[in-house]
Amino acid sequence: MPRVEAAVLIPVYRRADGDLRLVLVRRSDFGAHGGHLALPGGKHAPSDSSFLETALREAREEVGIRREQIEILAELPPTDTRTTNFRIHPFLARVIQPITWRRDAREVAEILDVSLAGLPAAQVRLEDAPGDRQAPFYRIGEYRLWGVTYRLLSPLVPRLLAGEWAIDA
Repeated sequence: MPRVEAAVLIPVYRRADGDLRLVLVRRSDFGAHGGHLALPGGKHAPSDSSFLETALREAREEVGIRREQIEILAELPPTDTRTTNFRIHPFLARVIQPITWRRDAREVAEILDVSLAGLPAAQVRLEDAPGDRQAPFYRIGEYRLWGVTYRLLSPLVPRLLAGEWAIDA
């Protein structure tokens, strides 16, 4: 199976009360990652000039983020999925303008606006992962955020909470 190149945006912002937030999506029930919690993003298209352009295009389509509403803070190392052969190119982005989230109903079942402060405490072990493996995940309400999205976020969350990047209200 050939590798699928994809890119995601990791949109973060700080509310006026100081709470650091992350925007996630719950994918619609179709496709390789149907129903999973994920970051806004998707497959690299031949017309995309870069993986950043892929992440920006997909985030605009899925949740309504426009380029002028964010500042790219970092390009993070690519990460591979373990079962679906995707290579994900992540871009950390600070939301700098208020956004009214617009969900693409075909691709996104739900948009979740999550406090980063609660994520480390929500980490547990999952015993019924594919292949009967144990896999860590974050519990977000009734959902489990696991897999490649967990592996992208788990080292990033402590760095964000420690203030490695300026994310002002």
